Amino acid sequence: MDSRRRIWVALAVTLFFLGVGTVGYMKIERFPPLDAFYMTVITISTVGFGEIHPLSEAGRVFTIFLILFGVGSLAFAAHAFTESMIEKASNPNLRKKSMDRKIQKLSGHYIICGHGRVGAASADRFHNIGADFVVIDRSEEHLRILAEQGYNYLAGDATREETLIGAGIKRAAALLALLDSDPDNLCAVLTARELNPTLHIVARTEVATSESRILRAGADSVISPYASAGRRVADRILMKTMEDSIRGSLEAVGGNIPHWVIVNEKSGLAAHAVETANQILNGTIVGMRRKGKDMLMPTLDVRLQMGDELLICSEHPVVMTEARTEQPKKIVLIDDNPVIRRLYTRLFQKAGFNIITASNGREGYDLIMEEQPDAAVVDLMLPDISGLDVCRQVREQERGKEIKLFLFTADNQDATRKKAMESGVDTVVVKSPDAQEIIGIVKSRIES
Repeated sequence: MDSRRRIWVALAVTLFFLGVGTVGYMKIERFPPLDAFYMTVITISTVGFGEIHPLSEAGRVFTIFLILFGVGSLAFAAHAFTESMIEKASNPNLRKKSMDRKIQKLSGHYIICGHGRVGAASADRFHNIGADFVVIDRSEEHLRILAEQGYNYLAGDATREETLIGAGIKRAAALLALLDSDPDNLCAVLTARELNPTLHIVARTEVATSESRILRAGADSVISPYASAGRRVADRILMKTMEDSIRGSLEAVGGNIPHWVIVNEKSGLAAHAVETANQILNGTIVGMRRKGKDMLMPTLDVRLQMGDELLICSEHPVVMTEARTEQPKKIVLIDDNPVIRRLYTRLFQKAGFNIITASNGREGYDLIMEEQPDAAVVDLMLPDISGLDVCRQVREQERGKEIKLFLFTADNQDATRKKAMESGVDTVVVKSPDAQEIIGIVKSRIES
């Protein structure tokens, strides 16, 4: 008999004796219904209250049997409830369902694939700063540790689609592929990128030769824990042994030491997205102060403005003595679909461009006139004005004549191409499932 059935049987038996007791006192002692029920309850529960009315000999005999059987029914009910609670607490399937419900409520969270040394350190870091995350692992020992720590976890293979979907990859902000082997990390990256094209992915590698393959598979960046540790050890040794003047220079630019950089004409960072600025600085922007307001871990598509103060962490010395002579080419992307904007922002940034986005035609036109980009990629169907109108307005301005214009459309009709050429469009880019192909077309036209 399962626990749920035992509970129902125990309740039925208890109610039966409550009914028998109430009817018995009404028939034998002529008690009113309320007095009979009250007498039954205090008798079965053995609370020790006295008789509410003197009992006859028949009433006392009836009470004796009611105590013997009624108390037994309550004991059986208490045992059934206790056993059910213990089963629920120890049932792994119930724990799994509870954890799955918690994970399904997460959005904008981080997924950690693997709970080894690096994965455990990442999970602890996310926990300390209050970030939502899910750890995927299949080791019983690691899962036990995660359960003891109270972290969200999922038992399974992080290279499989169903596992990543269960971890909420469609709603996640980023994924860390920190499995024990490079082939597993490569598989996890491939699967994750297919399931969520806009996801930010960081992967671990043990062998330097695997880095290029993992990047081609879709990772945004690759880390090597041993290489990073080696650089830190070397920096520490250098900091202790080098001359004071050289050590001062290294400290000033932040070799493993957070430092501040101001966005000004000298830095050459103004109007760049955070991700592009990270590449220019050879570090990571972990904080930003703008007009007295602080922002922790700004998103990669935030554009920097003159006067911004950036908190930088870098593993290598970075000397900002003058504005960079070779700045990434600037592209304005206008599209009302946020998924398209995020996808092409990531791909253009990986291709070495500084990408700025707008969600409608009027905002995009103002952005083009303000930023004077090298090129603009404009969606044909926009919510306010069409992409053709945007291109036509840009070409009517003297400052817009040198900007290369790309019309982004799913319409491959000759009539559409003709209208695009009449509006000043340089190239019509037809939408296709292969986003890299589109990036290649834009890149080749800009650099030609």
